[in-house]
Amino acid sequence: MAKRKQVKTFKVHFLPEDVTVSVPEGATILEAAHVANLYINSVCGGEGVCGKCRVYLKSGKARLKQTGALAKTGEKDAVLACRAEVAGNLEVLIPTRLTESDRILVGKKDIKSQDAVNAPGYKLEPLVSKLYLTIQPPDAESNIADCERLGYEIRSHQGNTCLQLTSDYDMLLDVPRILRRSNWQVTPTVAYNRCNDRIIQLERGDTSQRNFGLAIDVGTTTVVVHLVNLDKFTTVDVEATYNSQMRYGEDYIHRIIYAEEHDAFEDMKNLILSDINGLVAKLVSRSSVDLHEITGVVAAGNTAMVHFLLGLDPVRLRKDPYVPSANVIPPLQADDVGIRVNPKAVLYVLPGVAAYVGADITSGVMSLQLDTMEETCLFVDIGTNGEVVLGNKEWLVCCSCSAGPAFEGSGVKYGSRAVCGAVESFQARLAPETEEGFAFKSFTVGDRPARGICGSGLLDIMAELFTVGVLDRSGKFSRDIKSSRIREVDGIGEFVVVPKKESGLGKDITISEIDIENLMRSKAAVYAAITILLDSLDLSVEDISRIYLAGGFGNYLNVESAVTIGMLPDVEPSRVVFAGNTSVEGAKIALLSRQAYEKAHELAGKMTYFDLMGDVKFMDEFVKATFFPHTDIDLFPSVLRKTAKKA
Repeated sequence: MAKRKQVKTFKVHFLPEDVTVSVPEGATILEAAHVANLYINSVCGGEGVCGKCRVYLKSGKARLKQTGALAKTGEKDAVLACRAEVAGNLEVLIPTRLTESDRILVGKKDIKSQDAVNAPGYKLEPLVSKLYLTIQPPDAESNIADCERLGYEIRSHQGNTCLQLTSDYDMLLDVPRILRRSNWQVTPTVAYNRCNDRIIQLERGDTSQRNFGLAIDVGTTTVVVHLVNLDKFTTVDVEATYNSQMRYGEDYIHRIIYAEEHDAFEDMKNLILSDINGLVAKLVSRSSVDLHEITGVVAAGNTAMVHFLLGLDPVRLRKDPYVPSANVIPPLQADDVGIRVNPKAVLYVLPGVAAYVGADITSGVMSLQLDTMEETCLFVDIGTNGEVVLGNKEWLVCCSCSAGPAFEGSGVKYGSRAVCGAVESFQARLAPETEEGFAFKSFTVGDRPARGICGSGLLDIMAELFTVGVLDRSGKFSRDIKSSRIREVDGIGEFVVVPKKESGLGKDITISEIDIENLMRSKAAVYAAITILLDSLDLSVEDISRIYLAGGFGNYLNVESAVTIGMLPDVEPSRVVFAGNTSVEGAKIALLSRQAYEKAHELAGKMTYFDLMGDVKFMDEFVKATFFPHTDIDLFPSVLRKTAKKA
C-alpha cells in the first residue's frame, strides 16, 4: 500500500495581536487569519482584485500568486493576504484592524440603561408576555381540565375570551404537575402567533417581572443587539460588533458567491450566530439577566442577511429573476435557529419586500410611520446597499440600488470605516493670502492621526474640492492649479488629503481620480433611484416634505456636501432628518408592540417595488448623475450659487 503523503503544517504568528496558529502548506495568509479569528479587510472576498488585504511579512517565506491586484504593492514586505500562500513559518503584521473604539450606529442615540422605548402610535403589548395568575383549584363543582383551566385564566387576564391558545407536547405533560407544586400560583409565558397565542412555558410563583427580549439588526457590516425589559418597556443595554462574515467579502453578493463556490453556507450562518450569541453573552453578564429570562427575539436585516441567519438558500438572490426563498417568515423557536437564549423563546423575523428591499427597510418604514404621514416623504437607507422608499399614508413605493460599498471604503485606496483616525470631515477654502491660494483642513474620528478616509470624509472632500475649483464637474483634478497637494501618478490625478508629516501611516493619504470615479457611481445610483421613484408618480423634488436618512453612513454625512456632489436632491438642510439605525429601532418597537409587528407585515405587502435591474430609464438617469452635481446643473440652484460665489 502506498504511503499517504503527509501535509506539512507551518506556524503563522500575527502581530500586533501576538496570536499564532498552525495551517497547512499552501493556505493563504487570509485563511490563516480566519483560523486565528482575526479580521483582515477583504472587500472582494479573497479574489485578489480589491487590494484591501495588505499585510506585511516580518519574517518567513510565502509564495505570491500574481493574479488580480498585484501581490506586491510597491511597499517593502507588503503582500496581499489572499494571494500569499504559506510556504514556511511566518511572522505577519496586520497594519490596521477594527477595534472596540469603532463607531457603530446602535440606534437613534446613545442608549442609556433603562431608557423607556419610544413607540408613539403603537399600543405597547409585547410579543411575548408573562402573566402572574392565582388559579382556583378544581373541586366537585368545578372539575374543568387543568390545561383548559389555565387557558381560561389567561383569556380572562388578557380580556379576550375568544383568544385561541396552543402549546407543545412538553407543556401538556408539565401543566398538572406545575400547577399543584406551585399551589396554583403560576406565571405562564404567552407568545403571540398572529392567528393564535402560544403558551411556551409555565413557571412556579411570580416571575412576571423577569421577562426580557432582544431586538437584533443583522446588518451586512454590523450586528447590533438591544436587550429590552418586556415588563417595564425599557432598553436595558446595547451591544454591537462588526459582522464576522466580512472576511468573505464586504458585500453580501461576494459572500453568496464564496459560500456557493466553497459550500460554506453553514459557515456563514454560524458566523452570524456567533456574533449574536457573543453580544447576548456580554449583555446578560453586564445586566444580571439570566439567558433563561430572554423569551422573545425580533430580528431585522436585508434579505440576504436573513437568509444567512436562518440557513435559507440565498443563491437565487443574485440570479435573474432574483427570487428569495421567503419574504415572510413565521415565528420560529430561537433555539432551533441557534440563538442561545431560553430554549422555548420565540424568534420573530420582520418581513421583507423583495430580494433587495428587506426586513430592515420594512422595519425602518414602520418605526418612522411613513404610512401615516399626510405629506410625501422620502426614506433613504445608505449602507452596503442603498434603499429608497417614497410615500405617504396613501401609497408607498420603493427600490434598491448598489450604492454603499464605495462610501464604506470599497474601491477607494485609502477608504476606511469610521474607525479612530479615519478622516470624517474636510474643509477647503480659497486663500489668496497663501502662496498656493488654498487652505485645507482634515478632521479625524477621535482626533487621532489620520489612517484613512471614511464615508462622510470622502463625501466632504469631493464637495469641498469641487466647490473651490480643484475638481471639475467630471471628477477630474484641474491641471492648471499649481499646488503641492495636486499631482499626477501614471497619468492619474490625485490629491493629498493628509500630508505624510501629519499622517498616522507615515505616508501621504490621497484620493485619486479613480477613487472619485467609483464614488461618483455610488452617489449617482442613489440620485437616479430617487429620480425614478419621483418620476414614476409624476412628482418633483419640491413635493418632498422631508427626507429621512438612515444607516451608519447616512447618519454622519454632511447634508450640504451630499447635495453639492448630487447624491441628494437640492433641498434645504432643515428638511433632512437623521433617523439613526431604524432597522433595530423598528425591531425593538415590534418586540414591544403586537400592533407594530402586524403593521410591519401590512407595510411589506403595501409597498410597490420597482426593480431597477436592467431598467433602461434607470441607466439613463444614472449616466446623467455621473457628474458634479448632475449634467443638468439647473436642478441644483444652491450649488450654482455656491460655486459662483467662490469663483
